Parts: sequence; C-alpha cells; structure tokens
Amino acid sequence: MVKRGIPEHSMGILIHKLENIRASIGAKKILKDKLEEYTEKIAERAVIYMNHAGRKTLMASDIKLAILDLKS
Repeated sequence: MVKRGIPEHSMGILIHKLENIRASIGAKKILKDKLEEYTEKIAERAVIYMNHAGRKTLMASDIKLAILDLKS
C-alpha cells in the first residue's frame, strides 16, 4: 500500500505564510514527518475515546480530548 500524507510543498507554503521566508527541502520534510506523526497519535487516541463512548463515528470532541490528553 502506498503511504500518502501531507505534501512537502504544503509545508513550504505554511512556513512562507507564517514568516514570509523560504524553507529548504530538508526543513519541509522534517516538518511534514513530525506533523504526520503527531496527527497519527491524535487519531489513535481519538479512536479510543470514540470506542469508549460506544460510537462508530469520530467526533470533533474526540479529537479535542485526544489533543488535550497528548499535551499533558
């Protein structure tokens, strides 16, 4: 299976919007990898909350709780 993710080009756009600077390919790749890693952790934790609530639909509240949980 092909792993899809956030395009590296999008990381360059994000950095440029925030600081009006350019980013190297390496910087964009590291940011992309870390964002994907963090997003996976959030999603895994959110699914735990969804299952605990007895639902089959992931809700925004599950995501919010997962983010709060990962921050602590």
